[in-house]
Amino acid sequence: MAQTPLLYIVDELSERSSRLSTVLGFINEPHQCISAAQLQQRLAAAEPAVVMLGALSQHQADSLIQAYPATAFLLLGETQKPLLQYANAVGLLAEPFAYTSLTQLLRDSQQYHRLLPLQRQDHNTKFDGMVGNSDAMQQVRFLITQVAKTDANVLVLGPSGTGKEVVARNIHLLSHRANGPFVPINCGAIPAELLESELFGHEKGAFTGAISTRKGRFELAQGGTLFLDEIGDMPLNMQVKLLRVLQERTYERVGGTSAIKADVRIVAATHRDLEQMIAADSFREDLYYRLNVFPIDTPALAQRPEDLPLLVHELMRRLNSSHEAQVKFTEHAMQSMQLHSWPGNVRELANLLERMVIMYPDQVVDVAELPQKYRHLDVDSYVPQYPESLQERDLLNEMFQGADDDADDASYSTDYSDDAGIQHLPEQGLDLKEYLAELEIRFISQALERHEFVVARAAEVLGLRRTTLVEKMRKYNLGKEE
Repeated sequence: MAQTPLLYIVDELSERSSRLSTVLGFINEPHQCISAAQLQQRLAAAEPAVVMLGALSQHQADSLIQAYPATAFLLLGETQKPLLQYANAVGLLAEPFAYTSLTQLLRDSQQYHRLLPLQRQDHNTKFDGMVGNSDAMQQVRFLITQVAKTDANVLVLGPSGTGKEVVARNIHLLSHRANGPFVPINCGAIPAELLESELFGHEKGAFTGAISTRKGRFELAQGGTLFLDEIGDMPLNMQVKLLRVLQERTYERVGGTSAIKADVRIVAATHRDLEQMIAADSFREDLYYRLNVFPIDTPALAQRPEDLPLLVHELMRRLNSSHEAQVKFTEHAMQSMQLHSWPGNVRELANLLERMVIMYPDQVVDVAELPQKYRHLDVDSYVPQYPESLQERDLLNEMFQGADDDADDASYSTDYSDDAGIQHLPEQGLDLKEYLAELEIRFISQALERHEFVVARAAEVLGLRRTTLVEKMRKYNLGKEE
């Protein structure tokens, strides 16, 4: 993020400039009174600045404001009112200077700098695995950037599968502890009786099975960051011990007596509502306020559907390296997925994409190929129509295959019989074309009689189009007898 902008007063009316300087000193706002020439030198060096611009020649003031669009200007005096036409002229101050209006305009000027286009995120700041350009993700990145440079405890909140560990890792990577270890531990995955040893380590012989001294996660994270995932699942007795470490910044191994300094940065995360847990006496209020110094809420995927295409692209890139295959989604399929509620968030999306890669490797997936619960658009999918020769060949293959299966299960007479169906080729041979024609006539006749000569229904059971069946009825003269 951009550094805090410097505050300059540029005013040829020295008495007004002096009065404004006194007011700013009273509210402890660092500033400098400089000339217009000095200001141009400073702004030419690309230093972010807020300029309180007073009496100058009209042309000079106009040129300054236009020349430095990334600088916020506060105008002094009613005579400067025409300059408010410029977007970077944030506001106007008139005498007597009021504390309320002054502080509000200073805040607006800082906001002008903070939200400058293309500067909302430092281009040198590299985030690992944080995909999305939605306002919610921009806010998360901003909070990470702000807190990373401190040692404040951070509490990452949000539903399961929203990437809370990704947030914690980025806080670590952007901090001065980046060269130290990042040590995660899931407080809900370790039995309560073993959690103390996992966190603080133990001395040899401290309990049955402690055959050697072992370092805990606090010690392994020395000089780095300790990520306490699912802190809401930590037992109450361990919450007391963790609180003591956060207060004293020292701890002892289980079975030990020597104090070890805890030079670690704590980032905790949970999907639970800790305030409700406090009301239910299942989470300590004092620990909550120790951890919740700087909360960061991770947004659910349903709150940022515009990020879904970017997430799909990134997750597909990762899947391609492990499966050596990928899928592409049609625009309708992507729109359908954007309408899904995603209760499992990014983790659910990753699972869906892996399933699609397995089922349709290197293919294009439309709405019809998505699992039923992800189909939120009523789109007419393409249904292929095949030439009659292919359909008939497929039907004959099924008939012969069925006959072969029946032959495996039962013994038949070697005599050829029309009534028995296709069994074995008779010794004297047969006219296959004539036989198939008779077979086709028999099945068509049965289908028509069964459905009272309703052609559409007969065509359906025969797997034919209605027009095809009509042509065959004409060919074999199979009309309904009057």
